[in-house]
Amino acid sequence: MNKTTTAIVSWAITLWTCYVFLGSLPYKFTRHPDTQHIFGTIGAWMEGLLGRAIGAWFADFGPFVVGGFEFLTSVVLLLPALLWVIAKVKSANSEGANTRARFHRIGGLMAAAVMAGAVFFHLFTPLGVEVLHQGQSDGGSLFYAAVSILVLGLAMFALNSRAMR
Repeated sequence: MNKTTTAIVSWAITLWTCYVFLGSLPYKFTRHPDTQHIFGTIGAWMEGLLGRAIGAWFADFGPFVVGGFEFLTSVVLLLPALLWVIAKVKSANSEGANTRARFHRIGGLMAAAVMAGAVFFHLFTPLGVEVLHQGQSDGGSLFYAAVSILVLGLAMFALNSRAMR
């Protein structure tokens, strides 16, 4: 894949990832009932394995930790655009392609890492693939979004590793 195609694919993955991550922040940071259900379910499961204190901590603070990491990942993925604008304003000559590839490589790995955790919790805890809360199902949308970002994050890492050669 040539560098232009890699850049286009990377930006498409970035937009999807940031849409999911940034769109979920209001839920995570406001203690939304759906988020409380998700992290509470996982926290209760953790209590059985790691003890009450760790499970309770995860239920209470997990949304903030995960949301904070998703925000940081979004910043890393979007930073090349900001750096490009700054370079254009300053009329500076920059290594835009290498800078973009470096940040997208790191951001892809970060996105894959956080979503690997999400996929694990969907598959191996009582949360399940299809999240049920108050008689309503998400139809598996959270799980499928997590899987897509896990796979696409790894693809972005691999594509941009090649682009930096």
